[in-house]
Amino acid sequence: MSNRSIARVILVAIAIVAVLYFLYLIRNVLWLLFIAVFLAVALGPLVESINRHGVPRSLSIVLVYLGLLLSVFGLGLLVVPPIVSGVNKFVNHVPGYVTDLRKSKAFRKYDNKYHITPKLEDEAKKLPSHLTDAVSGLRSVTVGVFSKIIQLVTILVMAFFLLNDGKRILGFLFRELGPVRAARAGRIMEDVYRAVGGYVAGNILISIIAGVTAYIMMTILGLPFAVPLAVLVAFLDLIPLVGSTIAGVVVAIVAAIVGFPGKLIAWVIYLIVYQQLENNLLQPVIYKRTVAIHPLIVIVAVLVGGSLLGILGALLAIPVAATVQIVVKEWWAFRRERLLPTPPPADAPAEA
Repeated sequence: MSNRSIARVILVAIAIVAVLYFLYLIRNVLWLLFIAVFLAVALGPLVESINRHGVPRSLSIVLVYLGLLLSVFGLGLLVVPPIVSGVNKFVNHVPGYVTDLRKSKAFRKYDNKYHITPKLEDEAKKLPSHLTDAVSGLRSVTVGVFSKIIQLVTILVMAFFLLNDGKRILGFLFRELGPVRAARAGRIMEDVYRAVGGYVAGNILISIIAGVTAYIMMTILGLPFAVPLAVLVAFLDLIPLVGSTIAGVVVAIVAAIVGFPGKLIAWVIYLIVYQQLENNLLQPVIYKRTVAIHPLIVIVAVLVGGSLLGILGALLAIPVAATVQIVVKEWWAFRRERLLPTPPPADAPAEA
């Protein structure tokens, strides 16, 4: 190799390393942009449905944002007050619950030996103060919460511009690729757009099923706050892997307070059975219809995404898997077109 070629290779290597290092430095910004793109694609069908009714696109985006805000606010009003009221009642009745334990012969036997009741009564009297300390401790995370709010606002602003001007930006980029590549890139983006929209619709459908079945089970068991707890189950079920478990634990606490151990055992059995059905039946079947990927790919993608990036990886696993599948299909079709022999022109002279 000549000195010029060696110098070119070294400069290219240095440039690649510099670009990678720069991307590493702005990784947080890129992550926020990635989330904003995903949010824009997820909200795109809803914005377009409002826009088709004659509402300006920017106003359609604002209406969708307001709908999301009102949904979260309404969920808080529906779920938080009953739970707070129930917790307060539970705290006030804890000393009585400790006293009632003395009615059990088995407990009374160990209590006389190890003096459990006096210790529980002391802790029960301290419980309100512990809750106060916990509430005051929440103030220490105010700065962290504020920074997260700023990040959320940044994501929403970027998603707003992507929803409003995303098609024009993509159109400009596709035109620079040339007519053939632009058509292929446009097909890929349309398929990815439909796949992500289908994933969001499927996730919402699964969450609704989780909330309805949880409400039916809580009604059968006679648990209080069935409606707000069912809404909480549906909302948390949107979070893959741990969402339904967190909601199930909250309901299990209520079941333990109301009817220990019978109602608690019944709820735990229901929760285990439903999670198995949701993970191995509902999700693969529904995502096969809404995202058009095989159920086996759904299960493997969720497991791989969860193992790599945790909750967020599981949340993005199915859209990423659908995108990879679409790109591979388009590349395979392009490869087959290149391998097929080109037909002769119609006006070519026939061979003798």
